[in-house]
Amino acid sequence: MLPVPPMAVASLLSPGSASFGSLRLVGGGSRWRVEIYYRGMWGTVCDDGWDLSDAAIICHQLGCGGAVEAVGSARFGEGSGQIWLDGVNCSGTEAALWDCPAAPWGQHNCGHKEDAGVISCSPFGVFSSQSSWT
Repeated sequence: MLPVPPMAVASLLSPGSASFGSLRLVGGGSRWRVEIYYRGMWGTVCDDGWDLSDAAIICHQLGCGGAVEAVGSARFGEGSGQIWLDGVNCSGTEAALWDCPAAPWGQHNCGHKEDAGVISCSPFGVFSSQSSWT
């Protein structure tokens, strides 16, 4: 796991305000931890079964370029709070991450040491500290 320095944290938010169905990537450059807003709080996605098809849906949903690699084991830092999704299994045709087959919301057998992430190619370049895209 690579620690993410606090001042290097940037986020990409899905269009609209933080509500059910909001997605953000936390990290910087092209290396991101995946987080989802559900039931009033941000949480992470477990890396069980996490692969390039899943990461590609994230990048497509956010419009931030293509996924280069799906990563696990909290490579870009551990999240906190709830782990919302486990066993995500996107086919690549879904419009959003929550359209992919997965265990029921909030049901998981993971710890934050298994948080999922994505390495993406972004047409927007490197994001500055604490920037957001809404």
